[in-house]
Amino acid sequence: MIEARRLHILRAVADHRTVTAAAAALYLTPSAVSQQLTALEQETGHRLVERGAKGVRLTPAGEILLGHTNAVLAQLERAEAELAAYSSGSAGTVTVASFATGIGLVVAPALARLAVTSPGILVRVQDAEGDASLPMVLDRQVDIAVAVEYRGAPDADDPRLTHVPLYAEPFDAVVPVTHRLADADEVPLAELAKDPWIGPYPGNPCHDVVVLACENAGFQPRLEHSSDDFRAVVALASADAGVALVPRSALRGMDLTGVVVRPVDGVAPTRRVFAAVRRGAEDHPLIRPVLEALTRAATVD
Repeated sequence: MIEARRLHILRAVADHRTVTAAAAALYLTPSAVSQQLTALEQETGHRLVERGAKGVRLTPAGEILLGHTNAVLAQLERAEAELAAYSSGSAGTVTVASFATGIGLVVAPALARLAVTSPGILVRVQDAEGDASLPMVLDRQVDIAVAVEYRGAPDADDPRLTHVPLYAEPFDAVVPVTHRLADADEVPLAELAKDPWIGPYPGNPCHDVVVLACENAGFQPRLEHSSDDFRAVVALASADAGVALVPRSALRGMDLTGVVVRPVDGVAPTRRVFAAVRRGAEDHPLIRPVLEALTRAATVD
């Protein structure tokens, strides 16, 4: 008989690629993870992982079991949801991880709405970028992630997750008031190819959006300054340190002295924001109202 907790460990190892990283995500020791993998191999009668200098990879048998693992764990999430519904599930705690702008735009309004519609649900919020929040959901550290599409992110049809689209917003060009394009109605990205750039660090989903937009315009941006805080990005632009692309919602209420904000000429780069939960958990009586409140906040905005 295969134990479900060992399937969790197998999936964590497949996601994180090393026993050490999987153990840290699951709050276990590496030796405990190795012991559970060995026990799972004994239960199945197959070698499931291969260890090498670059980490751990699944064997063909391990890949087969991983496919079933995703289905089994999703079904267990559904079972928990139905049992919670049976017990009413009207009170409890839901944890949400979101990037900072998402907290202000949809998470905080959703909390205000839930205080009226579902006062028994306590929502705890953690600030985390999208590339961090999705693994937190998969590792059961949080219940919901508000994340941004980025290269390398799990697809919408990933068997481990259920995606709920929230909103999409364009990036605007931010240039110093002294810039040669400051008086333009729209800014062609190709005209910024030789400028110094200010942007998020690699790994931040917005970094991917900026780089991909510049690549589509025919150049690689020369990133001279890096910050994941868009207030810092705008401040650097106002000091004539370079140009930037910033999500429109991140500019709301910001001090824009010294810069000009203009739409991008042509197809604007866009960040698409969604909520994600472990597949099968979307109908949990605590999680479902939070997802509905997030969706409502996104459409009201």
